[in-house]
Amino acid sequence: MKKGILLTALFILFIMLAQAQNNENRKNLLIGVETPSFVAQSSSGVIDFPGDFGLSWKILIAQPKAFTPVSSSELIELAYQQESFNELNAKLIVIVSDDLQHEMHWKMALEEVNYKDRGVVKINFPLVEDCYYEISNLYCLICPEVKLGHSVRGVFIIDPNNKLRAVFHYPIEVGMNVDELRRTLIALQKTYNNQNVVAPANWQPGEDLMVPVISAFERENMGNSGSDLYQLSWYMTFRKEKYGPALIDSPPLLP
Repeated sequence: MKKGILLTALFILFIMLAQAQNNENRKNLLIGVETPSFVAQSSSGVIDFPGDFGLSWKILIAQPKAFTPVSSSELIELAYQQESFNELNAKLIVIVSDDLQHEMHWKMALEEVNYKDRGVVKINFPLVEDCYYEISNLYCLICPEVKLGHSVRGVFIIDPNNKLRAVFHYPIEVGMNVDELRRTLIALQKTYNNQNVVAPANWQPGEDLMVPVISAFERENMGNSGSDLYQLSWYMTFRKEKYGPALIDSPPLLP
């Protein structure tokens, strides 16, 4: 009895310390900063992040526990679209606050599910063990308002320079939109290659992008046959998308 109480007390103390560290990390994990590195066991062997993923874009997807219903649907949906992410030079890495053996059973079970009558699918991206919340702490995923001992669900899009470019957090009741994740990735890749374009609301690949700054020469020539710029107002300038939807080449490293 006493041993059980002691173990429970130690677990609560561990979570409280983790939350304190998480709050400290939150101050530093902002868009544009270099993302934390880690080494951990995964369903694909030992992961050394980000080094193992080279100059790819990286998408970290954090899940609270194996066999949770919403997370299960997300992993299957990601598996259906994993090839499209590969074509965009983006690697999916799933962080699970559970032990590796449990994650492996979960992965095998998911690979037997025929989700929305699309057939079964293999999960080719790694599921990373985080049963002691070490990675969750690094990425500020421990929230006091969420069930004790559970990390929140989050997504982090990281560029080839290992800089954080976008962050999404989701409540446990609502699954992510994988199409929106892919849309955001493509928009970020567009702006990564050309820092003088931005994606407007509801932008879809192949649509025109906005230009926040134009030169005097571009302004004078706007509307001429050689110009690809047009304005809806003096503060909303667009550049015509010449090539339409296309696969995006691996972007160069920025200084």
